[in-house]
Amino acid sequence: MVSTAESTDYNKNFDHFMNLSIHSAEFSPPDRDTPNSIFSTNLNDFANWARLSSLWPLLYGTSCCFIEFASLIGSRFDFDRYGLVPRSSPRQADLIITAGTVTMKMAPSLVRLYEQMPEPKYVIAMGACTITGGMFSTDSYSTVRGVDKLIPVDIYLPGCPPKPEAVIDAVTKLRKRVAQEMYRDPDKLPGKDRFFTLKHRFSTASSTRTEQYSQQLLDQSPKTLSDTPSGTNSDRLEISAESNNEGFLSNNEGMEISLEK
Repeated sequence: MVSTAESTDYNKNFDHFMNLSIHSAEFSPPDRDTPNSIFSTNLNDFANWARLSSLWPLLYGTSCCFIEFASLIGSRFDFDRYGLVPRSSPRQADLIITAGTVTMKMAPSLVRLYEQMPEPKYVIAMGACTITGGMFSTDSYSTVRGVDKLIPVDIYLPGCPPKPEAVIDAVTKLRKRVAQEMYRDPDKLPGKDRFFTLKHRFSTASSTRTEQYSQQLLDQSPKTLSDTPSGTNSDRLEISAESNNEGFLSNNEGMEISLEK
């Protein structure tokens, strides 16, 4: 059987159509006027792309693991290619890397630094001493046995100490996690009622009258005292007031005598 030119062209067109349908992601539609450099996305993916490309870490180093992390700043590993810009203020950072032993006295400072970081924020626990307490986890009275008891940890990086390549791998895994996050409205996050926002409104309440409040306290004061008649309580108050006045007068007389002398 000899195939004609028409059947050959038909087979070619059919194969081309099947390739387009299977690999549709690799080809742009024929009626598309925009160039390939412009792509459509949603707010969630765009926000994640911006955050994973510009992670600003706060370096919290307390022990020997921080020396391994400091080598990343050099030209050999060059962690600037991942968009990492070390910051010295927690208010400008969205990633904190804890490297080294965390003691009981340093725990409040670490929690304070974490709370000062803006949302969204991430934590990388670097080293065995940070994750479990390391060699200080058995008989030490001043070491925190795991930084996850203080702040939530996103990436655990074991080692004593971890290599710089392992730190880069941890940052890569964190970037993948950031890329898969869903966008959340900051106004709907829990715990935001204590801050003043654009939607904040003051609730009106009745005026507070101090004279009525003080009168209520006087009416309720005998209930908190011992079970004694009201007359004895008032007598005790009057006696104590008179004794205070007498003591004040005697002190004044003594002052006058000393001045005359």
